[in-house]
Amino acid sequence: MEVIQFYGTGRRKTSTARVFLRPGNGAISVNYREFNSFFPSEALRTQVRTPLVLTETGDKFNILATVRGGGVAGQAGAVRLGIARALVEYNGELRGRLKKEGLLTRDARAKERKKYGMAGARKRFQFSKR
Repeated sequence: MEVIQFYGTGRRKTSTARVFLRPGNGAISVNYREFNSFFPSEALRTQVRTPLVLTETGDKFNILATVRGGGVAGQAGAVRLGIARALVEYNGELRGRLKKEGLLTRDARAKERKKYGMAGARKRFQFSKR
């Protein structure tokens, strides 16, 4: 039996998410855990649901996401991008709406590397005249 599913990859900071949309009733599971227990804050849950709310497809699909790397905020961003990309694979006509809201753009901001001779990426050690 062929399983109907749509796939999208999402990345944010150092997190990578693999997102599968399958026809269903709107259940979301992340790393085989329930959605509400995986993302502790309401802000992160809202961020993840944004593409579904925008395209009014929240109750059409069950979402199975596996996410690795990074912290909880980066993982939420990765899942959001993965959902948006999978929705475009499901229906190309949704692309315009998602693109207008900036949900198909990979957020390239990441931590800047530490430089030698400095306390961090930009902070310097205390200056000593003598």
